[in-house]
Amino acid sequence: MFIDEPDPVGTGLVASLARPGGNVTGLANTHADLIPKRLELLKQMVPSASPAAVLWNPANPSTAPQLKTAEKAAPALGMTVIPIAVPGPRRRDLDRAFATIVKEHPGSLLVVGDPTLGVQRDRMAELAIRHRLPTSGSHRGWAESGLLMSYGTDFVHLFRRSAVLVDKILRGTRPADLPVEQPTKFELVINLKTARALGLTIPTSLLQRADRTIE
Repeated sequence: MFIDEPDPVGTGLVASLARPGGNVTGLANTHADLIPKRLELLKQMVPSASPAAVLWNPANPSTAPQLKTAEKAAPALGMTVIPIAVPGPRRRDLDRAFATIVKEHPGSLLVVGDPTLGVQRDRMAELAIRHRLPTSGSHRGWAESGLLMSYGTDFVHLFRRSAVLVDKILRGTRPADLPVEQPTKFELVINLKTARALGLTIPTSLLQRADRTIE
């Protein structure tokens, strides 16, 4: 069983979400589908968010669709995007990517959903604050690490659903007969401490919509 797989059909794990087939099922994630909303929230939070640098990992096939979605969604929001690849998992790879970001002078930074990038989110937050760059991550752990905001799947709810699937399998249900589930609960988290460090005032409308704020 898989959890948090961005594209189980595209990667060949299952035949379809409704009818997985084979011996695998699980819970997908919708990183690419959430990209337009994350860009919209950045623009609402920081009107000068464009152009938005998009940090992605070319070694992870699931990040390219997220980048493409950002490129397609940006014009409707009056935004442009600047793709910035992180070519490896090391700290120096991230530092080099940020050196490129600084040269490009974006108004904000959108980090796509990717485990390798997630490992470096503390360093990413440090660099973003140093360069006064409003940054959005894909789930609450990013905002907790110091990024300005995150919008994405509520993983507590997702993991609870995984327990339900495991129970069904242990009781004899074949994985092939269990449709792949997609997230139904999402959360917006805003780090007010980071906002102060960046000299930003968060609009009241966004504060009222936030599921959690970090002081």
